[in-house]
Amino acid sequence: HHRVHSGGTTAMGDADEDGVVIPGEFVRFGAIGNATRSALEEGMAKGNIHIAGGQVGDRFDLSDASAQTRERQEELLKELESRRRQRSVAVTTDDGEVRTQLRQLREPITKFGEGPGDRRDRLRQILAKMDSVDGGALAVPADAGVFAESEVVDKKELFYTEGSDELTKCRTEMALYSLPRAKDRLRRQREVRESFINETDPDGRFGECEKLNRYAQRASRMEMEASIVGDERPLCDVRFSRKDNGGVVLSASWTGILKLWRVGGGEGCAKVLAVRASEDRITGVDLHPNASANWLEGNEGGNDGSDANADTGSSSSVFFASASADGTAGLWSASGSVLRTLKGHVGRLGKVCFYPDGRFLATTGFDKTWRLWDVESGVELLCQEGHSRAVYDLSFHGDGSLAVSVGLEAHGRVWDLRTGRNVLNLKGHAAPILACDVSPNGAHCATSGADNTVKVWDLRNTKGCLYTVPAHTKSVTSVRYEPLCGGFFVTASHDGDAKIWSGVDFSLRRILRGHENRVSAVDVSHGGNSCVTVGHDRTMKLWKVRESSRGEGAMEV
Repeated sequence: HHRVHSGGTTAMGDADEDGVVIPGEFVRFGAIGNATRSALEEGMAKGNIHIAGGQVGDRFDLSDASAQTRERQEELLKELESRRRQRSVAVTTDDGEVRTQLRQLREPITKFGEGPGDRRDRLRQILAKMDSVDGGALAVPADAGVFAESEVVDKKELFYTEGSDELTKCRTEMALYSLPRAKDRLRRQREVRESFINETDPDGRFGECEKLNRYAQRASRMEMEASIVGDERPLCDVRFSRKDNGGVVLSASWTGILKLWRVGGGEGCAKVLAVRASEDRITGVDLHPNASANWLEGNEGGNDGSDANADTGSSSSVFFASASADGTAGLWSASGSVLRTLKGHVGRLGKVCFYPDGRFLATTGFDKTWRLWDVESGVELLCQEGHSRAVYDLSFHGDGSLAVSVGLEAHGRVWDLRTGRNVLNLKGHAAPILACDVSPNGAHCATSGADNTVKVWDLRNTKGCLYTVPAHTKSVTSVRYEPLCGGFFVTASHDGDAKIWSGVDFSLRRILRGHENRVSAVDVSHGGNSCVTVGHDRTMKLWKVRESSRGEGAMEV
């Protein structure tokens, strides 16, 4: 577009035919003559001028941006090739074989947080990388490949931890204790069932159910007997004494203070003892199986000899146990003095539970374990792992043969205390399980959780939950069977109510309404005449069966 002057140059600074002024000196068109050859050579020497006709294979450096783009393209091509090779590598779906191949390749057989699928992908990547290095396909194992799900055998690995001599002795004692009790329980159940056999009920089951229903019907007349302010902060747990049908109540609060109450005697509920068990929150308490009001008043001396299994040496002086958020548990006398402090858990504790004969104590913890302790010596006998999250509660079978532990992973586990094996998994809750209790009939177990439900399980059946009770509108914090025959169970919830349910058809029989805030725990006296609840309103409420069908603080359904 420039005007061409003589000499083959365009005058820079003059306007072209379009009227545009182009600044500069001159732009030369055409071949460069001899007159400017020296200037051309000087420009070529400085690298400012490149001409065609150079040596074959001459290359010029790319700019930094172009070089980075090229590197990214090469990386993408390598990644695509790696993925292609991985897809072409056949890897077995058997996790045991995957581990074997990793070991043969001198690679870690597992990494932290790695599952079977992740491990299989890692093996595939390693094999694909070796393939690319070798430049050819790897030999495919004869048993490699993708198998149908029905052909894959689920291999369960058993892990054994060497136990102490004390644990061996403990398991032997539990077997000797539980077998006669189981035999006696089954004999009594057969006798009761046979007593109801007639023409219309040939096996006696209908009559047995009617007897249990009478307990639930009687409990439906339960009314509030007393309401007591138990502490300055929320109450978190409560227990009745078993031996005297609820003559003593043990309560615990977030202040770390435990209190013993005397029930009956025309005084309603009178405080007998208060002791600071911890500077932190109390998380769980339990009364010794031989604890009673007479013992508390010093008239029994710990054992009246009526129970042959109650003679456990110095453990008879242990009246109750506590667990706290500081990670320790304590064994206490009736006078409020600490006898032994149990240390072993890492982090806060959950609930505590005495073995039926009182010789052992179980503690649950947020370190994903529950532990078994010798009450007499304070020695830790067992640290049981198996839960993937915090263990919150534990209940012993009445025979002493099994233990049921529940935790925040929403699964419960049933343990055979005589062998240490996990014999049953309770899977069904949709949220953490907060409480459990085993029925005195020896066959049923109830669990309650943050999914607002109570699930009843048949310990003789491994096929799943027997019945699901939509119990409350908020988390169910506690569930307790009537300890004599299991005719009913009581639940407590954060919705502020406690409810009584039939142990036969799981129907609602009574709503115990009186707390102004969350109900933390509940317990039932032996025989089902009384019930006690504690809550975040700092009160402890005592409920008793009345002859009248309606009363203040309760609602019949």
